[in-house]
Amino acid sequence: MPARPPRLKQRREFQRVSSRGTRVARPGLVLQVLAGTEAPLRVGFTTTKKIGNAVTRNRARRRLREAARILLGEAAPAGYDLVLIGRDATATRDFRTLLGDLRGALKQAGLLKPAPVPDPVP
Repeated sequence: MPARPPRLKQRREFQRVSSRGTRVARPGLVLQVLAGTEAPLRVGFTTTKKIGNAVTRNRARRRLREAARILLGEAAPAGYDLVLIGRDATATRDFRTLLGDLRGALKQAGLLKPAPVPDPVP
């Protein structure tokens, strides 16, 4: 089981990533990336009241944490701060689709390398 990446917890850390970083949007989430930090990869999770009540927001954050743990667990690139922002669809979206959204956002941001294509067997 991959370990959890370290977390962003303070408001000023989230604001720094938001103001200086790049942004990638997908239907299930928004990814903000700030490169050039000296620390190992750190991830923060947030949702707004626009997506629903506390139960819905907590569910969205739990799903984002699990998706990040799966995709970033052991092969996490160092030197980045990430913020994952939940959207309306995050809490109800099929989990495989949510993983695909995160994978696509990470690839677009340049954090995940494309999977190698296997050689065809003659």
